[in-house]
Amino acid sequence: MRAVPEGFEETYRVQRARYPSADAGWQPVHTVYVPADRISARTVSEWGEQALSLVKAHLADPGSLAEVFGVPSGLGSSVHAKLVRKLSSEPVEDLRIDFEDGYGVRPDPVEDEHVAQAVEAVAAMHAAGALPRRWGPRVKSFADGDPARSVRTLGLLVTGVAERAGELPPGFTVTFPKVLMEPYLGQFAEVLERLEAELDVRLRFEMQVEAPQTLHFLRGDLAESLGGRLAAAHFGVFDYTAAIGLPPHEQRLDHPACDHARHVMQTAFAGTGVELSDGSLAASPASDLAADVHALWRRHAELVRHSLRHGFYQGWDMHPSHLVSRFATVYAFHLARYDAYQERVRAWEEQREAGGGVMDEPATIRTLVAALRRADAALP
Repeated sequence: MRAVPEGFEETYRVQRARYPSADAGWQPVHTVYVPADRISARTVSEWGEQALSLVKAHLADPGSLAEVFGVPSGLGSSVHAKLVRKLSSEPVEDLRIDFEDGYGVRPDPVEDEHVAQAVEAVAAMHAAGALPRRWGPRVKSFADGDPARSVRTLGLLVTGVAERAGELPPGFTVTFPKVLMEPYLGQFAEVLERLEAELDVRLRFEMQVEAPQTLHFLRGDLAESLGGRLAAAHFGVFDYTAAIGLPPHEQRLDHPACDHARHVMQTAFAGTGVELSDGSLAASPASDLAADVHALWRRHAELVRHSLRHGFYQGWDMHPSHLVSRFATVYAFHLARYDAYQERVRAWEEQREAGGGVMDEPATIRTLVAALRRADAALP
């Protein structure tokens, strides 16, 4: 006799809804932030052109790429070719039009004008087939005490783009920053729900984890409690490190305190389908000299590798130069182990030894398969 415990069916249903553990599909490797007053229909192409110009000037061949980024010489040619192809065809995978820290506080009529400017830019990019696969605004935080401005900007942008473009283009995501209080999340979800009713679309948002207070209410059922509208959680390195009192020279992505915060994020959202993204490097090349450009690339590459090693496969890019180090590092990371991972999966499927003393567990095989899918999605 196999009796089913009372309440099991409901518990199992909740488990399946809360922790789908399914392949989430494609995730951008980065998010590019551009202040709203600087956005135009040419923004994405201009970033790509500037990044390509830096490659031509300071990374002309596979040998120089291998030297600057520490890429094994056998991978240099492949990474260099993929980098140039990517910058030529899709330099930006995810675009945020920033109305928050990168934009500042402006008089209402001025911000309204910049919303209208953003609407025209998005509509033009969409019409030209140049709008990134992910796009959207970062609105002001409710924690700043003026939710009306945040809601107005979001409403004007969403309804304006839908009217101007004839639809709300695919990939829309809005970034909600500085979530110091859990109720702000529910309040913002209600704003999205009202907009959904007006436009007959489904809207999702990503929260930013920028304060130690936020860590206390991150948990597995958070996305479920928000009606499935929480798409991602992004780490904000500078606000976070400032909030815990780190000195300015220690406000960096690879500080142990940031590792702790990211690990809390991973623990809270594991299996929920909520994507995770790391933060940014607030630096650009000190000059156009090769030594300065290479120094910036090396430092950014260190941070990108640190994120990748810790299971954060997306990060923020704040300058066209970052596109070079982002894509080069991501491609080298995936290519370096791709063949070995593939062989281990093949050996498991064929029920034979993988070689090299490796004894894989089912959980490891699932991770290897996920890594191969992630690589296939990221590599051009």
